[in-house]
Amino acid sequence: MSVFGKLFGGGGKGGKGPSPQEAIQKLRETEEMLTKKQEYLEQKIDAELLTAKKNGTKNKRAALQALKRKKRYEKQLAQIDGTLSTIEFQREALENANTNTEVLKNMGLAAKAMKTAHENMDIDKVDDLMQDITEQQELANEISDAISKPIGFGEDYDEDELLAELEELEQEELDKNLLEIGGTEDVPLPSVPSNPLPKKPVGLFHAVQYIST
Repeated sequence: MSVFGKLFGGGGKGGKGPSPQEAIQKLRETEEMLTKKQEYLEQKIDAELLTAKKNGTKNKRAALQALKRKKRYEKQLAQIDGTLSTIEFQREALENANTNTEVLKNMGLAAKAMKTAHENMDIDKVDDLMQDITEQQELANEISDAISKPIGFGEDYDEDELLAELEELEQEELDKNLLEIGGTEDVPLPSVPSNPLPKKPVGLFHAVQYIST
């Protein structure tokens, strides 16, 4: 069994492996464990370095042993750094793969739903439905036109005949006006006075008196 198989609890041949979500969770737990291990090693390195400094002049053997341990801790720390980088890369790849899987699954469901919807649609039935809608719309328009027409008892007048009749009425009115103007020739004019006009000017009083006679 591989290291990752042991880490994720995968079975042997024929065994069912963990789901992407389970693998991602395991990787996160491993990252957390290794991070704590890093912190522990960093503390041990600092402690061994301090021991080496204290015994540098007093106990050279103890100082050398402390430096050796520090080197081992530093090597382990470098290995953990590499492991963390690998795990981080794998976790991100799994997260992306899981996201893509969910996206593809949802797209597949949508495609199946669309296919089911189209299977329930008969193109001939759709055409028949659209034809029925068109016919009903035309019928509705005809009904609206019939309702909007004013009631005229079915009478239909010829516009040319109406215009001819109007011209006749206008001509009759014009002839009547001309006759009334021509009849003014028979109106009697006022008669000329028979008294002779005075030969010389008279005063205003005598003129008025003369006219009144």
